[in-house]
Amino acid sequence: MKYKGINRRAYKRIKTKGATITYKEGRFFFSKKQFVEEFYPIVEISRGGVRFMGKKLFTISSQISLKISLPEESSPLILRGKIRWTSLNPAMSYKYQIGIQFDPFARKKGCNHPEVLEKIMKLEQKFLANKKSVNH
Repeated sequence: MKYKGINRRAYKRIKTKGATITYKEGRFFFSKKQFVEEFYPIVEISRGGVRFMGKKLFTISSQISLKISLPEESSPLILRGKIRWTSLNPAMSYKYQIGIQFDPFARKKGCNHPEVLEKIMKLEQKFLANKKSVNH
């Protein structure tokens, strides 16, 4: 059954073919923890966050550092965020879907770099332009 309630999303969600994510738990990129060696498929991304498929059940509200690889970009997008939700993905090779909310974007400590937001916005514009050309 299709959801008919209010869409509370602040930003358009973009489905990205071939985009992957790797992560490490915690906020700090310079910590001794390593990024996991597996890359997981991204379902969709927006200016506010990302949804991906994974094998691990995360604790809600826990901090996470991300490397997002997009087919259009030569180097990964480096971001920090918070686990907002997880859901079981029955009968699939990836056991869970995970929703991440990105930390704010600003040129100050503890925030994601604004250049990363610009790259996501360019991806959004490209996606919307392609969607319009398909619909006309």
